[in-house]
Amino acid sequence: MAAAAKELPACPVETTLTLISDKWKVLILRDLMPGTKRFGELKKSIGSVSQKVLTAQLREMEQSGLLTRTVYPEVPPRVEYTLTDLGYSLKPILDAMWNWGEAYKAQKQG
Repeated sequence: MAAAAKELPACPVETTLTLISDKWKVLILRDLMPGTKRFGELKKSIGSVSQKVLTAQLREMEQSGLLTRTVYPEVPPRVEYTLTDLGYSLKPILDAMWNWGEAYKAQKQG
């Protein structure tokens, strides 16, 4: 992860966007805020994301330290994803996005 730190932008907003800029990453964060989920649960709750894209996004988020992946030695294998403290620290940002979205929808509908 030391190499990734060298590539981070100087601007803090851009740094944040680098970590969560993909639509799927924000939805993964949203779905993991209440707690641990299995791959299938995430795929079902997110909806139209492909298995390949979801896997890639989860791997990127694990590499950046936003979540942990736990594999259980069972047949079939059980894999669970949990946010790290760093991942949970994004909650105020997601809450702000939620509130802004609600206000925008209310303005457009009313």
